[in-house]
Amino acid sequence: MTPRPESSGSRPKGTAGEKIPEQPTAAQQKSAAKKTAVPKQAAAKKAAPAKATAKKAAAGKTTVGKTVAKKAATKKAAAKNTAIEQPAAGTATAKKAAAKKTAAKKTAVKKTAAKKATTVKATAAKTTAVKAAAAKPTAADTVAGKAATAKSPAAKTPAKKAAAKSTTKSTTAKTTAAKTTAKKAPAKKAAAKKATPAKSTVAKTPAGTATAGKAPAGEAVAKKSAVKKAPARKTPAPKAPAGAAAAAPAVPPETEVAVSPAVDAVDRERLLGGTHHAPHSILGAHPVPGGIAFRAFRPYALSVTVVAGELRAELHNDGEGFFSGLLPLREVPAYRLVVQYEGTVLETEDAYRFLPTLGDLDLHLIGEGRHEELWTALGAHPMTHEGVTGTRFAVWAPNARGVRVAGTFNFWDGTGHVMRSLGSSGVWELFLPDVGEGELYKFEITRPDGSKTMRADPMARRTEVPPATSSVITASEYEWGDAEWLTRRAEAPAHEAPFSVYEIHLPSWRPGLTYRQLAEQLPGYVKNLGFTHVELMPVAEHPFGGSWGYQVTGFYAPTARLGTPDDFRYLVDALHQAGIGVLMDWVPAHFPRDDWALAEFDGKPLYEHEDPLRAAHPDWGTLEFDFGRREVRNFLVANALYWCEEFHIDGLRVDAVASMLYLDYSREPGQWTPNEHGGRENLDAVAFLQEMNATVYRRVPGVVTIAEESTAWDGVTRATHHKGPSGFGGLGFGLKWNMGWMHDTLQYMSHEPVHRKYHHHEMTFSMVYAYSENYVLPISHDEVVHGKRSLVSKMPGDWWQQRAGHRAYLGFMWAHPGKQLLFMGQEFAQGAEWSEAHGPDWWLLDPGYGAEPDHRGVRDLVRDLNTVYRATPALWRLDTDPAGFEWIVGDAADDNVLAFLRLDPEGVPVLAVSNFAPVTRPDYRLGVPDDVPAWHEAVNTDAARYGGSDVTNPDPVKPEAQAWHGRPSSIRLTLPPLATVWLRPA
Repeated sequence: MTPRPESSGSRPKGTAGEKIPEQPTAAQQKSAAKKTAVPKQAAAKKAAPAKATAKKAAAGKTTVGKTVAKKAATKKAAAKNTAIEQPAAGTATAKKAAAKKTAAKKTAVKKTAAKKATTVKATAAKTTAVKAAAAKPTAADTVAGKAATAKSPAAKTPAKKAAAKSTTKSTTAKTTAAKTTAKKAPAKKAAAKKATPAKSTVAKTPAGTATAGKAPAGEAVAKKSAVKKAPARKTPAPKAPAGAAAAAPAVPPETEVAVSPAVDAVDRERLLGGTHHAPHSILGAHPVPGGIAFRAFRPYALSVTVVAGELRAELHNDGEGFFSGLLPLREVPAYRLVVQYEGTVLETEDAYRFLPTLGDLDLHLIGEGRHEELWTALGAHPMTHEGVTGTRFAVWAPNARGVRVAGTFNFWDGTGHVMRSLGSSGVWELFLPDVGEGELYKFEITRPDGSKTMRADPMARRTEVPPATSSVITASEYEWGDAEWLTRRAEAPAHEAPFSVYEIHLPSWRPGLTYRQLAEQLPGYVKNLGFTHVELMPVAEHPFGGSWGYQVTGFYAPTARLGTPDDFRYLVDALHQAGIGVLMDWVPAHFPRDDWALAEFDGKPLYEHEDPLRAAHPDWGTLEFDFGRREVRNFLVANALYWCEEFHIDGLRVDAVASMLYLDYSREPGQWTPNEHGGRENLDAVAFLQEMNATVYRRVPGVVTIAEESTAWDGVTRATHHKGPSGFGGLGFGLKWNMGWMHDTLQYMSHEPVHRKYHHHEMTFSMVYAYSENYVLPISHDEVVHGKRSLVSKMPGDWWQQRAGHRAYLGFMWAHPGKQLLFMGQEFAQGAEWSEAHGPDWWLLDPGYGAEPDHRGVRDLVRDLNTVYRATPALWRLDTDPAGFEWIVGDAADDNVLAFLRLDPEGVPVLAVSNFAPVTRPDYRLGVPDDVPAWHEAVNTDAARYGGSDVTNPDPVKPEAQAWHGRPSSIRLTLPPLATVWLRPA
């Protein structure tokens, strides 16, 4: 509210609690007389002769347009055409000055009146409804005939100036509760009725001057033809006639003082500077004394008009994009804004007329860090709110001084789209009407130091194609067809079911294919090879393709490189309908430092730890999440649920768990601070992982979480409520990558066969701890890049020996306790390292290539391994139970031979024998159970169809009653060179 100017006239004293109208200065009245819209109505209107009626002035009320008996004693008005009652007796000097001013005013008004085409008659006997800006009032809001009140202190108010003068802040239009017309209010009852002072304006300038010619529909517009200027000197209060004191009430009614609708200087500065936390309390429509104040902030607009039904009222242009006006309405109507810009006119809803789209429950859960569907509360959501379509924007930025939304819908200028802060939650919110899907946006954040930063939405569910960085408004319309798969996947836990995984980097599997094109090729290929699942390297949005997706900036958005979020849903659905589960690499450990993403998001450390030593990841130049902050934990836990629930992901492989668990991970002494117990464990990360796993398993039946954890942390796959020897509850994962097995066995295979006997323990050591966790045996992307060579190239010897070693290793891996994971390209023995730039060397499988049978043979072996594996419960039912494994011979180091049994719950065995020497071993004796009458080969990796030397055991092998390896019976086998053989009961 703009402060009112001081008056140089008299200011009578009022009773306690009484609001006293202030007198404007003479200069202000002159200015107002020039600007007022009254001349239209004043041409034929002269003040009714002031016929003073000898009435008792019950409330000292004056009816504009007709001089009503105000004094107890009869007083004859001056014979001049003035609408203003003369001052009381005893003020001769004031009378003379007033008479001169009245005469001058009368002359000015007459000249003005001659130029006007319309006149408006308004008398106390009959009030005419006048159209404002060519609009008729609605039935509900008709103010014609409703008496507005101008209250004045009885017997204490000096002579009034013209009541029609809208520039004076001392008069407020007020409609009466009863719809009583002036016709039903005879003069003899005038003292009991409230007069209706007519206003000529809708909008007021900050100084209180009227906007000419803007009269609202239905507003009483009776005007006096002459306007009296306020006296320039103090005038004594009029004396009440004899007997008046007895008739007047002791305390006259309180006077309402109309306020200026314009935005005050402080709020203007904050709105312009983007630091206002409550723009809805200023902008929009608000009840104020005198009616409803409308305020709009529309930078670059030429005009703004309020439209409510048939009511149209143009707001006053207050400069710098601010518009305001005061309408004499009783309540805020449903309205729209017509905004005129240079060259165009836009009719729209007012964004600042809406209630918040987030409720108390949402804010409470966010504050507690327990909003498990956070993606439904924050971010950009197309929606219908209070019957209006638009988009709700919400972002968590507790350190921000202000937040604005910028995007294609406002030409990337967020000045006029200021968000509001929702209490102490740190959440900023704004509903923008008429903004929908496909629009780009970012948040413009004013930091604590006053600087500004433009940030992508942390909760964006769609992004631009990198290297562009904007967020995109989206809503899913996808209809799933995988209900049968979702029901079936929960029938058995992952560690008790067949589980072989094909790991894929989607952008390079078949370079150039979109999600939907991949859906036409990938499911068929994976199903043909017999894998039960695919694992997708991070599909969450990332700016640098060379990171393979492991430096995420859009945690809630599938990468736009391959299509839209619904396109990604289509791919997942296609895989499910082909009977293939979908795992996804998930990266909650760290995030990159890009200045448009999460790093110091609102000007201070927010998602990262405030301690620089805890925030900076020592290996990757990234920032670690602050797992101790409940809102950050909520962001990540909800993200895990988001992928499982919104995209039907069947499991999350959690990246870099070891770097989360240890405070001293890759840090030297002095670069880390012990925890509260003096240890190196990151207690915050432990709590986060436990919460994430417990929440995911509770909400999403059949899902599995898998930890990439390379240390001996106790209880990675133990239930969170079961404490181990370390005193910690389990982390709650379903499976864990067996990084030790991978490193040991690949180290063994890299040795020349002649030296392998010295490293035999590297192949057997995994069984020492095989049942400490639920394991996955991973040959992942990490093992075939950056100079590590592809799997086949790790093998020593010539090309034949390399392929043979590759096949023998895969046979050993599929028979070993644990689940299997193989990275793309290794299924057909690609010789080159993988590169995200070109993907697998598919040309090796081209029939026109001379060595194509070598590569096709390896792929055929992988298919057969998966086929037999899935059909043989002994290879997966007791993966995590020691009862499912028995050594036959584990110490034949000189022979480079390993042999063991796998058993199902009914005791049905599978015999796996690996010969890692490049020589054939005929009649190799192995002890076996005596309850199996015969054995036959199920898989032999040296078969000719796989590219081997075809040394096989084609006939069933029968046990002999000769004890061997501590067993009562034994068999004699021919062991092929560099091969693995599986035998099942015949």
